[in-house]
Amino acid sequence: MKLTQNVPMAGRRQVLKLLGAVGAVAGLASLGALPRAAEAATGLGVPKPDEKVEETIKRLFGNRTLQTAGDKMKVELPLIAENGAVVPVRIESNLPMEVNNYVKNVYIITDKNRRPLNARLSLTPEAGKLSLATNIRMGGTSDVRVIAEMSDGSLWQHKQEVKITVGGCGG
Repeated sequence: MKLTQNVPMAGRRQVLKLLGAVGAVAGLASLGALPRAAEAATGLGVPKPDEKVEETIKRLFGNRTLQTAGDKMKVELPLIAENGAVVPVRIESNLPMEVNNYVKNVYIITDKNRRPLNARLSLTPEAGKLSLATNIRMGGTSDVRVIAEMSDGSLWQHKQEVKITVGGCGG
């Protein structure tokens, strides 16, 4: 006795229709017509090509006021960087890191970069005292902003010019 199952086979037309639909969705996604999951999850919005720093700040923070951090945040940046491809940034802060009052995000923004937002670092109260270090890439001499966003929505900013001598346009 021979058992056989009748499994429907997809015809050539059905396969071509499916491939066409997949191609159309991929094309729309690459053009930005469909929301990207990462952008939807972060709430950062979509940066424009060659976005100006004012547009970036408006997109990220709306109409909230940027307050000068002063002694609330210590940022170490070189005054002159020999290579714009590797510019070290070190951030320390005595801003509170308590359950109801903490640094929620730290943004590093380079004013004259083609896309000014270099990094967004998200934190929780469990992180403890804020102490971060990273390298950023700069296209040339520019102001660099480090902005701490608190859980209550307040914003604290440190701003400093960094001159680039090689790998950028120089100052």
